[in-house]
Amino acid sequence: MTQMTMLTEGPILTRREGAILEVTLSRGKANAVDLVTSRIMGLVFRAFRDDDALRVCILRAAGDKFFCPGWDLKAAAEGDAVDGDYGVGGFGGLQELPNLNKPVVCAVNGICCGGGLELALSCDLILCSDNATFALPEIRSGTVADAASIKLPKRIPYHVAMDLLMTGRWFDAQEAQRWGLVKEITRPAHLLSTAWELARLLASGPPLVYAAIKEVVREAENMRFQDALSLITKRQLPTVDRLYSSQDQLEGARAFTEKRVPVWKGR
Repeated sequence: MTQMTMLTEGPILTRREGAILEVTLSRGKANAVDLVTSRIMGLVFRAFRDDDALRVCILRAAGDKFFCPGWDLKAAAEGDAVDGDYGVGGFGGLQELPNLNKPVVCAVNGICCGGGLELALSCDLILCSDNATFALPEIRSGTVADAASIKLPKRIPYHVAMDLLMTGRWFDAQEAQRWGLVKEITRPAHLLSTAWELARLLASGPPLVYAAIKEVVREAENMRFQDALSLITKRQLPTVDRLYSSQDQLEGARAFTEKRVPVWKGR
């Protein structure tokens, strides 16, 4: 099992409760991400991925006004290249991290725009406070929101995604929920407790099933239905093969017949 060093200072803070890891972006007033911060995030999320004792991650940000505006333009002006080395997981440590087969919950407070919204889109479930606001303003600076251009039309209706990408307009928490971008809206004071409640629910679930779900969704994204289904039924995906050979699958069946709560061990 990978031992994770808990970070209590610097741009990224972490704390651990049982099988849950909380990662807090805490960098200056706005929580903008520079290259150093992105590399640290990559190391943290890679350690989370590789630690069998951890099952769920919560990504949040310090403060009430900003979740994350994305790329730190001040750092860029001082020499941080926009195409520089973001670290093992790409921008923000999540965007390109391979084989992350565990649930990640994002808790968005305040302003979430540009790369900050792309970071949220890299998570599996998004919660937000009722003061959260979102935008993809890259169009106004003559650049493209690259990750969002790929991910957003797959998360929400195409015409809505194109509106947000092509106008760069701001939208609020209620609109984000209306289009299915966020799962739940809470008051700011309740956001973190709601995220932890969801994380505890997920942590009590079957980790091998979660892993299989994430790999199936990822691999099937650009495949024909029958081809993707064949990968599953023929056990050609590592997580599916592991699940079908696991003690947990037997435990699920036994718990059902015995009318009791299953005890998942991840093996």
